[in-house]
Amino acid sequence: MNIKDTIRTVPHWPIEGVMFRDITTLMQDPAAFRKTCDQFYERYKDMKIDKVVGIDARGFIFGAVLAYQLNVGFVPIRKKGKLPPETISQDYALEYGTATVEISENGIARGEKCLIVDDLIATGGTIYAATQLVESLGGEILECAFIVELPDLHGKEKIAQYPIFTLTEFEGE
Repeated sequence: MNIKDTIRTVPHWPIEGVMFRDITTLMQDPAAFRKTCDQFYERYKDMKIDKVVGIDARGFIFGAVLAYQLNVGFVPIRKKGKLPPETISQDYALEYGTATVEISENGIARGEKCLIVDDLIATGGTIYAATQLVESLGGEILECAFIVELPDLHGKEKIAQYPIFTLTEFEGE
């Protein structure tokens, strides 16, 4: 089974010109969901990870499963106003707008080794904001993991200083 084949493309959503890569179809397929989770686990099972950081909202799903499998803590990075105080925040640009994300001030201790997980890297704005939040708390980023990369949008360039792992990509599609 090819994970890419289980991801639906929604043309012109949420705005005209955007080809939205919808992983809900992957998650609805038990074999694809299990394979995705297993591939992440196989990659990270031997790394010394203290915290898995999941980005709102789809990064929560795979990040939480991975944290459970690795028996480590899970830290959410959420959209502004969704976490109780005390938080720190970071603004960023999206492919189709701007947003702010936050993390709990006590979510990561100085020196903890962190893996950041999200469903997709496009322009790199969200993951760049996440790396800034983790580092501002003193976390060490071991890698950034994604199910999907959209290489035409050059998001990896914004976080070139970190190792990046993706399961599949949609290039020029």
